[in-house]
Amino acid sequence: MNILMGIGNEINGDDAAGVFIAKRFSAKGWKSINCETVPENFLGVIKREKPELLVLVDATEMELEPGEIRLISKNRLNSEVDSTHSLSLHFLVSELEKHAGKILFIGIQPESMETGEEMSPAVASSAGKLLKILQKAGFSGIKTL
Repeated sequence: MNILMGIGNEINGDDAAGVFIAKRFSAKGWKSINCETVPENFLGVIKREKPELLVLVDATEMELEPGEIRLISKNRLNSEVDSTHSLSLHFLVSELEKHAGKILFIGIQPESMETGEEMSPAVASSAGKLLKILQKAGFSGIKTL
């Protein structure tokens, strides 16, 4: 079994990208979890399920063009990218990797994360493209940060 965790906040513009994907993702052999802003609340699910592959998707400040998608290593999560969530992404991945075979963190560069806004066209388009990539499990097509 593989698990996708979508992280984000639907009322904060592009921060909704991970939630958008989690709500729409479906593939044989996968479980999709909409974590919203508290992915740490689902650590018990990961411990119980022990997925072979765990994919986390979140709007992540990477200083790229809006909508750019990147695979991000755990080491880069520590110092080079910013999350809007209270728990450090590096710490979260460190905890999750104790219970998963492999973890992929996929960031989507936001344009705006203002409260009350919709996702920007660039991020909405990229979220749709990423959804198709995930459904085909074609991760090699995603650039690495």
